[in-house]
Amino acid sequence: MSHRFELRKEIELKAGAELVWDAVATGPGLNSWYLGRNEIEPREGGKAVQFFGDFPVEATITAWEPRKRFAYRGEGEGEMFMAFEFEIEDRGQRGSVLRLVQTGVLGEGWKEEYEALNRGWDMYLHTLDQYLTHFPGQFALVVFAARPQAGGEEPVWTRLHRALGLEGEVVQGDRVRLTPEGFEPVEGVADYVAPGFLGVRSGDGLYRFVQGLHDTVLVGHHIFADGADPAKTEQAWQEWLGKVFG
Repeated sequence: MSHRFELRKEIELKAGAELVWDAVATGPGLNSWYLGRNEIEPREGGKAVQFFGDFPVEATITAWEPRKRFAYRGEGEGEMFMAFEFEIEDRGQRGSVLRLVQTGVLGEGWKEEYEALNRGWDMYLHTLDQYLTHFPGQFALVVFAARPQAGGEEPVWTRLHRALGLEGEVVQGDRVRLTPEGFEPVEGVADYVAPGFLGVRSGDGLYRFVQGLHDTVLVGHHIFADGADPAKTEQAWQEWLGKVFG
């Protein structure tokens, strides 16, 4: 049975309205903190496209008020839809406030899916703040990889931690060193830690690991280093997930 929902979030940011607008209403900006690769046609009635790997999800831009309000809506079968609205309040030298509203229709098991959306936005809005604080004015190359149904005899999160070279409990603010097989070590700070979520900020990137619904493991990285090959790196992470959860 389907269920209509509304989810609201708000975050205070030190960045001004113009930087926040570029982060939430442009493809390169969204790529620097949000999920997947994004393309935005900058006008009301234009297209907003989010790519998960090679799979596109299209929506129509329903509001375009630069530095103030940006919204888009995607239609599914029957009554199904998903809509997003970002509203920016400019507070001058004190920065700005970003308000997010997500509405839509979820199917069976909607409570679990709603909770996943709610918790996911907590991490991604934190990532937005990290991006605007530590990499302002820069745009990232985005890496996205996913492994569905990664569950097995050993808990997914335990296996992921071990494959990343982590030992013991990781607490937000800890210095960490990730050593996934086949990659150069990543040294940085665990900037976000919650059940099913790990975020690591290095000097040139924001690394995100998520255990989603049905034991799907997501890797979403935002790389600010010059010369990175996102397609090659994405394929390498996809193969790594296959080895870890094969």
